[in-house]
Amino acid sequence: MIFASDNWAGAHPEIAENMARHAAGYASAYGSSELDRKVERLFNDIFEQEVAVFFVGTGTAANSLSMSAVSRPGGVVFCHSGAHMIADEGGAPEYFTHGGRLCPVDGALGRITPAALEAKIGLYPPAFIHSGQPAAVSITQATEIGTVYTSEQIGGISEVAKKHGLPLHMDGARFANALVSLNISPAEMTWKNGVDIVSFGGTKNGCWCAEAVVFMNPDHAREFPFIRKRAAQLFSKSRFIAAQFETYLAGDLWLRSARHANAMSARLAGHVKASSQARLGWEPQANELFPVMKKEAVDALRDKARRSTLGIRRTGSMGPSPTTRP
Repeated sequence: MIFASDNWAGAHPEIAENMARHAAGYASAYGSSELDRKVERLFNDIFEQEVAVFFVGTGTAANSLSMSAVSRPGGVVFCHSGAHMIADEGGAPEYFTHGGRLCPVDGALGRITPAALEAKIGLYPPAFIHSGQPAAVSITQATEIGTVYTSEQIGGISEVAKKHGLPLHMDGARFANALVSLNISPAEMTWKNGVDIVSFGGTKNGCWCAEAVVFMNPDHAREFPFIRKRAAQLFSKSRFIAAQFETYLAGDLWLRSARHANAMSARLAGHVKASSQARLGWEPQANELFPVMKKEAVDALRDKARRSTLGIRRTGSMGPSPTTRP
């Protein structure tokens, strides 16, 4: 068993097979193929309305270019203090917004609250040019610590954002995991609660390299083709991203995979709760788990895993050792 990030996992066999099927022959380039168009229609279906979809290669690109699309001079984006954009994107959102800033908003269990958001926005009066101006609000769903915003919580944040004329972005790197946890529709988790832009992730849930920026209102995406091209995220053979999303979305593979990942997380959480050597930092709601253990216990487990790995390598390369036990 590998207790590591879902970024370590391979691709789902069905997705790999579909990429292989589309590897032969020819298809029009730069997102204009029939397969690309088919996948765009799939996104329309799952969101229950016409949306604008743009494939990109990474979640960092999806988040950063989303912020670029809503950027303003001196713009400030409000997100949780532990959000991926502010902690793990290496300055990419600031770079692609040409100097925009990310303002951290605190909140328990990885979620910002309407009151905390209102207070932070209040630090940037629109007429005070020296501090800059609010540009957008971003939430992460599921959050960086494996919790999930409820539909009502998203709606409450949206109310504050709309009050100040700010678009609401959702970092959905683990979109499917949050969706099945809440047992609601993609529309209910997004535009029906005021979300304007989604960074829609597939890589952490069985795809090879498939992310998308989805605008709930296509009219708001008119400049985005140029933003994506300028950022070197317009792939000539985009059908290979489309092929992943075709399999991912067409047969509910994305939901089945997310349910399985969440279930395995819950199963592991049960073992942690039953252990005398560990406890949960908080209750997981998606596919991320954060146990708390004493350093001595962690070191012992790492040593056991290391010795186990060495034993496997010896057996695989040299045959069973006389002292090796099953």
